[in-house]
Amino acid sequence: MRRSMIFVFIFLILIGSSLCIVQEGQRGIVMRFGKVLRSSDGQPLIYMPGLHFKIPCLESIKLLDARIQTMDNQADRFVTKEQKDLIVDSYIKWRVSDFSRYYLATGGGDISQAEVLLKRKFSDRLRSEIGRLDVQEIVTDSHGRLTTDVRYSLNTGSSDLDHAEEVCISSDHNTEEILPVNPNSMAVLGIQVIDVRIKQINLPTEVSDAIYARMRAERESVARSQRAQGAEEAAIVRAQADYAVEHTLSAARRQALITKGEGDAESAKLFSNAFNKDPDFYVFLRSLRAYESSFKNQQDIVVLSPNNDFFRFMKRPEVVTR
Repeated sequence: MRRSMIFVFIFLILIGSSLCIVQEGQRGIVMRFGKVLRSSDGQPLIYMPGLHFKIPCLESIKLLDARIQTMDNQADRFVTKEQKDLIVDSYIKWRVSDFSRYYLATGGGDISQAEVLLKRKFSDRLRSEIGRLDVQEIVTDSHGRLTTDVRYSLNTGSSDLDHAEEVCISSDHNTEEILPVNPNSMAVLGIQVIDVRIKQINLPTEVSDAIYARMRAERESVARSQRAQGAEEAAIVRAQADYAVEHTLSAARRQALITKGEGDAESAKLFSNAFNKDPDFYVFLRSLRAYESSFKNQQDIVVLSPNNDFFRFMKRPEVVTR
């Protein structure tokens, strides 16, 4: 009984060690004595997701990530065709296309090692493509020609722009093109670049400060011009207003003088008519007004000759006898 239990236990161990589960999003590369196991047609033996069997103690399965990976690149300085510096921030989406090549090239499927090699190639390709364009072409690249060229160059190791357009068109129609293996391409590492994107393009700090200073100076110049124009228009408006005020006041003073002259003439006419009707009474009234103006208080003194006609109405009237 004990022996049968031992055999059953050993059998279960052998069955468990011979089974391997490849999860979705993974691929299993079969290794035998540390070497990649190949099929009868010479192709590496790759297990798809599912349950698989292996020979215990002889074979092992190395699980590799088959999903699309995203690699963020640190913002770096690049030089354009105009010898101007740009700070470009970008990222890459890639996946494993040849698991056997990828396993051997990255030392056992190390993602960090693959990204180091990919980043080096990408930096060189992006630097080469940016060096062929000026700042305006890079900034206004609405059709993504720059990133398409970089992606094609990474996948094929070539910079044939016409062929890059064909690849871009085929990708739009969801068709997959078999790219040739070039020693300078990422296909040598078993990697396919899915997408290249530029997140941000900035100018270096010293260049940005100079541009902002120039823009500030231009805006200040425009502001000074606008203020000077406004001051000129304000002076014109004030001059027109002062002219209108002075013109109105002059017309009013002229009319006042005319009215006053007419009133003085009318007054003189009335006095003349009154004098003609009763000259003695008019002389008497004028004398009383003169007395009133001369003696406003008790301290006023007038020194005149007693025979002066100014006081003739203040003398005692003579008694007229018949």
